[in-house]
Amino acid sequence: MPTEMSEVSPREFDVIVYGASGFVGRRAARYLADHAQQASLRWAIAGRDHAKLEALAATVGNPPVFVAEGNDRAALDALAARTRVILAMAGPFALYADKLVYACVAANTHYADITGETPWVKSLIDRHHDTAAAGGTRIVPCCGFDSAPSDLGAYLCAQAARARGTECMTVKGFFQMSGGLNGGTLATLMMIGSDPEMNGMMRDPELLNPDDIRAAKTGALRDPTIASFDADITAWIAPFPMGPINTRVVRRSAALYEQWGESYGKMFGYQEYMAFPGPFGATTAATVAAGTMLAQNTIAFGSTRSLLQPLIPKPGTGPSEAAIRDGWFRCEFVGRTSDGQKIRALVSDRGDPGNAATVKFACEAALALAGDAAALPGGAGRGGVLTPASALGDVLVQRLRAAGMTLEVPVGKGAAAT
Repeated sequence: MPTEMSEVSPREFDVIVYGASGFVGRRAARYLADHAQQASLRWAIAGRDHAKLEALAATVGNPPVFVAEGNDRAALDALAARTRVILAMAGPFALYADKLVYACVAANTHYADITGETPWVKSLIDRHHDTAAAGGTRIVPCCGFDSAPSDLGAYLCAQAARARGTECMTVKGFFQMSGGLNGGTLATLMMIGSDPEMNGMMRDPELLNPDDIRAAKTGALRDPTIASFDADITAWIAPFPMGPINTRVVRRSAALYEQWGESYGKMFGYQEYMAFPGPFGATTAATVAAGTMLAQNTIAFGSTRSLLQPLIPKPGTGPSEAAIRDGWFRCEFVGRTSDGQKIRALVSDRGDPGNAATVKFACEAALALAGDAAALPGGAGRGGVLTPASALGDVLVQRLRAAGMTLEVPVGKGAAAT
């Protein structure tokens, strides 16, 4: 049943979508407009362009509109003070959301976004984690396709292991999907790839871990670079381009749960890949592995990066509605327990991963923060710069299931085979 938001919120709004006039922001506004018909959701939209926001509002039930530039701290402070939750949908987030997070922490307003900018997330941890934790404010980046499916899939495996009286030692994630990229996502990738400092930070496999919870054997956590065959899914695999983002988020979740006395497992390890079943899997995996390395090198060097700029979609643009509707993703997870059991989990849905799925993940995360505080991991008083799994846990899993997404841990024959 939808949460009756007005019963739990003393503020003017439950959720404000910031960056609502962007490509995914517009879709998030439509998602919340649909939700508002089922629950007493008090919501608004905000961003930098008044005309675009007003035009959007007219198509989604005329929610209130607020204008706040990303560098206008006074306007952002006023915005954050009005609502229980800010859902930020406009990237690059290091450019447009940095002061917004400051405002949320100061106002004890929960925050969620869809960033995949892990170097920026690291800076949020360094600057805001302790203050947000003390105030019971949940700052939850990476709630889109980067990195919610990875984070929740590993979480499901760890919870299943705990239910069996054991613990998860490793989890591997295997992605299959069909979809496109929007201009905002590509702008973010270009920004990260062109910054040598950010590139260096992203090579740290435990970039987002607390300093006191880092593996002694970090070499085992290095990002894969070549194609190989994996017997657990009987398919050829290649490095997943988003793996250097998602794996850091999953490892932070595991580290936080360890701090809270709910360890995934001693020396827990997580890696992820793209999977290519079928007779041409080996060739496809090898091609993808080589293409991923080529793309990374092309973006990293200014002389070749400039050749790509005219070819990529502009921010605010993205795939057609038909392409978004016809997209899909399937993420299979295989966990190994300390006593030799194998645990399988699945996260999948219809719709373009980077647009439709991202909107569903992010909007349900915001709704969980707004209406389900007492049921969240650690109860209403827990805060900090968290992850989807550590901040929202089972609440987000249940909300996504109710929204039509598949999140399951098979327990039938073969699920616990060694």
